Amino acid sequence: MSKDPAGTDLLINRERVDTEFLRNKLKLKSLEVKKTFNQKYPHVEKFFAKRGIDLGKIREHSAKIITTGALTGTLLFAPPIGAKSLPPISEIIKNIGDLKNPSNVPQQQILLDAISQILPKRIGPLDRGQEKTLEQTFQNIIGVKTKANLEGEHLNTTYGYIGAEQHLMRYPGDTMATHPKLPEKDEGMAPGRGAWGYFTSSRSQMSETDVKREKWYAVVQTLYLPDWNTRQPYLRDWYKYRKVLVVNTVNGNAVIADIADSGPAAWTGKHFGGSPEVMNYLGGPRYKKGPVIIFFVDDPNNQVPLGPVDYNSEYVKNFLGPAFNS
Repeated sequence: MSKDPAGTDLLINRERVDTEFLRNKLKLKSLEVKKTFNQKYPHVEKFFAKRGIDLGKIREHSAKIITTGALTGTLLFAPPIGAKSLPPISEIIKNIGDLKNPSNVPQQQILLDAISQILPKRIGPLDRGQEKTLEQTFQNIIGVKTKANLEGEHLNTTYGYIGAEQHLMRYPGDTMATHPKLPEKDEGMAPGRGAWGYFTSSRSQMSETDVKREKWYAVVQTLYLPDWNTRQPYLRDWYKYRKVLVVNTVNGNAVIADIADSGPAAWTGKHFGGSPEVMNYLGGPRYKKGPVIIFFVDDPNNQVPLGPVDYNSEYVKNFLGPAFNS
């Protein structure tokens, strides 16, 4: 240990950081940047001021800006390294608007064109702005009202890989001898029950609802939710048979499924799972893994049916007309 001319000890690798000093320096730097920006772009400052937007809190306004389509100064900021910035919202809105102006372009192609401008290059968690834009896109093009965050609940990721799952036992003693199966590449039946047990207590008590719940089921990683252990009783009931919209981001195929099992394990490299019927509709009998988006269906009155969503057909008119046309 040595001393400086004034006799102050210099403790190497033990310098104490004055956090208050750093905070003030950062605050001063922020004000200087804001002042420089306003001087360089006075028209943008006027634009923000007219709409009550504080440049220092621009991130808090991003979701609102995206959903309303307002043109803001966020385009002047560089996105984080590795992240893909959203395209001008006017372009996305134009694509969505095409569905109300019939053309020869299939709705699925319109959807694929729209989401390709929103999704990052790497598959993984989306930011809130991307999710909000996708919610609007799905409602306007597919006709299903969805939420990435519903009632305060959110999956660890809404954009990831889905993998093929087996049929689940619907009641004690259920076997593939009496269980419907795919004509090609069927996965067979899982040896155990799903995370929520049997769908019904016996074959004689099985309803059409039970049949559809097992047929169109999805798997999500509830076991990896950060608060699963502390809130398990509530979350177990909340996720049981919760409806989700599953969208194949490669071909645009979409299906409404219900959550009936937990998984897959992280080491598999997959984030979601789908019943044989779900996977078959998303990509065909040979489709065993692929990228999808999964959002919760906002359906408090239980009006949206499970199964394929053919948004190029009568599905929208028969089941989702009011929401689709709103």
